[in-house]
Amino acid sequence: MDFRSELVGSFSTGSNDNPTVEIIEAAFRHHNMNYRYINCEVLPKDLKAAVDGARAMGWVGFNCSIPHKVEVIQHLDGLGESAAVIGAVNCAVLREGKFIGENTDGKGFLASLQTAIDPKDKEVVIFGAGGAARAVAVEVALAGACCITIVNRDEKRGKELADLLNEKTKTKTEFVQWSQTFQIPPSTHVVVNATSMGMHPNVTQKLDFSVDTLLSHMVVADVVVNPPQTVLIKDATAKGCKVLNGFGMIVNQGVLSVKYWTGKDVSPDVMRERLLELL
Repeated sequence: MDFRSELVGSFSTGSNDNPTVEIIEAAFRHHNMNYRYINCEVLPKDLKAAVDGARAMGWVGFNCSIPHKVEVIQHLDGLGESAAVIGAVNCAVLREGKFIGENTDGKGFLASLQTAIDPKDKEVVIFGAGGAARAVAVEVALAGACCITIVNRDEKRGKELADLLNEKTKTKTEFVQWSQTFQIPPSTHVVVNATSMGMHPNVTQKLDFSVDTLLSHMVVADVVVNPPQTVLIKDATAKGCKVLNGFGMIVNQGVLSVKYWTGKDVSPDVMRERLLELL
């Protein structure tokens, strides 16, 4: 018998409510894989030490969540193609003794979005400009969205993301500083919350936009997983919009992460079932 499991895990601040550990462990059990996923609370000041520790313990990879998706890059040995364009990493993979940063967030989100609408030639509004927003925006742009509006409070970060999209993709992108209640343009096809607003335990938090500007032809997506029914999702449902909670994104990115770490395909249904049990 082999009593040593291969190790993977997650580094984040505010890790207690992250269900990724449960869905990936469920997949490992289902497929009889000798791997363990460890959910770690890592403060920003300790991020380098955590990455060094993963190296020392022979981890084959790890996820990064809020707030480390951008800052972790300086502690890795290289980036995959999509992570380099996005400028954010949510999945590090050990390759030939080096930790290479990849990004499965955007691909996971896009796969979920495409079950409701093809973003090609569509107008998209994205709230946020952090790591998740960067991943979502780049993948949606590469999928052919005609135009994207980035709505963010921090002007510097918001402009950086808009400039990145205009430089690296064919999608016309503009930045709107989120200094007042945002009005969603009626021509919008897709609205995305790529912030942590409404995430447990702050479940009553609301995005500062006019709910009356949500129209029934819009698809509204939230990257927040816990709770599955955020205030945004509830408001959009009441307006007759087609809605996507964070389940699709987290399940799809989990499948991709496991593939990176192990080289094996695992069942998304097993992950989704476990997520439903939990939430």
